[in-house]
Amino acid sequence: MSALWSVGAGLLLLLLWVRHRGLEAVLVHHRWVFVCFFLLPLSILFGIYYQLRAWAVWRLHSAPRQHAQRVRHIQEQVREWKKEGSKRYMCTGRPGWLTVSLRVGKYKKTHKNIMINLMDVLEVDSERQVVRVEPLVSMGQLTAHLNPMGWTIPVVPELDDLTVGGLIMGTGIESSSHIYGLFQHTCVAYELVLADGSLVRCSPTENSDLFYAVPWSCGTLGFLVAAEIKMIPAKKYVKIHYEPVRGLQKICEKFTEESKKKENSFVEGLLYSLDEAVIMTGVLTDEAEQSKINRIGNYYKPWFFKHVEKYLKADRTGIEYIPSRHYYHRHTRSIFWELQDIIPFGNNPVFRYLFGWMVPPKISLLKLTQGEAIRKLYEQHHVVQDMLVPMKSLEKSIQTFHVDLNVYPIWLCPFILPNNPGMVHPKGNETELYVDIGAYGEPKSKQFEARASMRQMEKFVRSVHGFQMLYADCYMTREEFWDMFDGSLYHKLREEMNCKDAFPEVYDKICKAARH
Repeated sequence: MSALWSVGAGLLLLLLWVRHRGLEAVLVHHRWVFVCFFLLPLSILFGIYYQLRAWAVWRLHSAPRQHAQRVRHIQEQVREWKKEGSKRYMCTGRPGWLTVSLRVGKYKKTHKNIMINLMDVLEVDSERQVVRVEPLVSMGQLTAHLNPMGWTIPVVPELDDLTVGGLIMGTGIESSSHIYGLFQHTCVAYELVLADGSLVRCSPTENSDLFYAVPWSCGTLGFLVAAEIKMIPAKKYVKIHYEPVRGLQKICEKFTEESKKKENSFVEGLLYSLDEAVIMTGVLTDEAEQSKINRIGNYYKPWFFKHVEKYLKADRTGIEYIPSRHYYHRHTRSIFWELQDIIPFGNNPVFRYLFGWMVPPKISLLKLTQGEAIRKLYEQHHVVQDMLVPMKSLEKSIQTFHVDLNVYPIWLCPFILPNNPGMVHPKGNETELYVDIGAYGEPKSKQFEARASMRQMEKFVRSVHGFQMLYADCYMTREEFWDMFDGSLYHKLREEMNCKDAFPEVYDKICKAARH
């Protein structure tokens, strides 16, 4: 009882303090209070619900049986939209705050919402080495399902809550992408409900134009209802080699060299300043030196980017063995390094041991509760961007990021970009090595101004034939956007499949004007 009285008294004092300071002031200047006392417990309940649901569905073997019925319901909704006169564009009925993307587009309020409740793993085909899943299956859910069976997927994008649908309709990348390409390049087939209510399957040999046009289309060609993804055998550990490198030219040379080595299962770089980085290479293995095993995903462990920084500060190389699933989600607990701005003391050992098991808060709940004041603050004084540029332009790109943004750490992730049809491909006729440069945090550049600085960045990325990930703020004009992306196949299919009255163009869906 005394413990309950203490908790009650603490909550009462907290509420009185919030009332005194004002709720908006607390949410803006002391957001950790709201996150620690409300969002973290709520995130736990949120996660438990989805885990229990996924377990129950699989145990009852109901997912494959109910999938066809759920798809028919989607088709019925589309046909009903046609009967109503096709007066409004269609979009998925999933609330904008549930997505990992930073935008909460206003189009959800004006478009016809088609309810799509598809969040199950449908089939694991060991002979074909393919897993068939519904679009709302998350990366955390999929790896938890496949790893005990001895399988994984070739590209496991970082955050647990990223969904298959978002990674296909947008894009996804991981430190294995220098071998396998982007997430879309590991998919072998998609199933979609089109604007006329029909259900089609597409692959490189069946409706191939649609197959190559779907990635990056952001749901503007049809509703994804299932995807088939390649599987590879899983191994117990990733053997990681950490190497600090100093000097920008040496960093770029070392990173490029390691990215070209196919014997590296994983390649990743963390840039802590313009001329200081740690380059990490990894190899999948079933054997490990027990004294060097680091279960970095355990709740009480240091955040991964802080752990890596120790090698830079000590100026020493190192080797560790990280359990595979811990490695795949190594940046999840700290949301890369975004959580340090929300909970400044989050990596403190005391906090980790007492409350680390509750971290991270759900990104969707952070979005839902951020309020207008925080949204504006983040828009003007915070950046979350991934720019994909040719590896040959890496040094010049980092210098541009430093001048225009000056945000550190910076994430470097190499990937191979094949010359497939679609919105994103190399300028030439051959496969090319690219790199994702990820900047997340508060810019320290004195001349930073959100719109002007990002337009300058976008102009640079276009000049080197790079691409901007579409989950983030895009300030380009329509002409600039289609200069960056190849819209030839996309526009051809929108015309042929009568999408123009059914779905907005991708630019209209992701541009700044559609996000507020």
